[in-house]
Amino acid sequence: MTATTTAGRDAVSASRPVPPGMVNALGTVPFFAYTAVFLVLPTILVVVGAFTARNGGFTLNGFTQVLSPRTVTIFGTSLWISLLTALVGAIAGGVIAYALSLSPAGSLGRRVFTALMSVTAQFGGVMLAFAFIATIGINGLVTRMLSAFPSLTPDPGFLSSLGGVAVVYCYFQIPLMVIVFLPAVEGLRPQWREATENLGGTTWTYWTRVAGPILLPSLLGSFLLLFANAFSAFATAAALISQQSVIVPLEIESALRNENDLGMDAYAQALAFGMIVVVALVMGAYAALMKRAARWAP
Repeated sequence: MTATTTAGRDAVSASRPVPPGMVNALGTVPFFAYTAVFLVLPTILVVVGAFTARNGGFTLNGFTQVLSPRTVTIFGTSLWISLLTALVGAIAGGVIAYALSLSPAGSLGRRVFTALMSVTAQFGGVMLAFAFIATIGINGLVTRMLSAFPSLTPDPGFLSSLGGVAVVYCYFQIPLMVIVFLPAVEGLRPQWREATENLGGTTWTYWTRVAGPILLPSLLGSFLLLFANAFSAFATAAALISQQSVIVPLEIESALRNENDLGMDAYAQALAFGMIVVVALVMGAYAALMKRAARWAP
């Protein structure tokens, strides 16, 4: 009797379905494992390394160097170029996204243009720098074609300047803005404009009282995303400006490769720690804005 009862219980347990919550939790294990190895662990190592001297002892030397006038200037330059390219990308990309939203959703032109924006937004790094150098560099195609017209010939040193880096950054900032802002623009319902017109409102009233407040959180959130994207960019600037440390990622590389002062590790980690703080604040604000913008999602 006991054996029969035990066998029956085992059969019931075997036939009992696994709770959906446990299945969902198991499905997130690869994601959290990946995040822990490639995001959490490096962040912890950077934070610990910023306070660790080469001999393993505690030090604040890295942060002392970060607060020096030269490094503060480098941080200011990084913030400036990130703000500038994010602003240009937000304005130009926002206009393009709105124009794209007016086209039929299933049209061939819209699908092709959206695909082009998706590809362009991911085209960066050394390949993007090479494309610009091959086009308007010292021996670039356009430069050589315009060599007979000195007034139209691009400045050979333009791409190695901050202005040149900003122009190259805008190449992927504008398409990224189109991709992330297009869903918000598509969320504007025609009934809202019709209701505004029925109540005697003008186009100005619609954009300042209805569409503008609705799109503002998404617009600001997209701007912050572009800022973080430019602030953390490295490969493109490194390929264009190889002999100067004008932005924080290049200064980190210079500190890690410094052969004259072997105690620059803490300085490099402190710079990275500062970047982590800036990006964390920006992405926190971005998440809050996206949560607010989600109220109007269709």
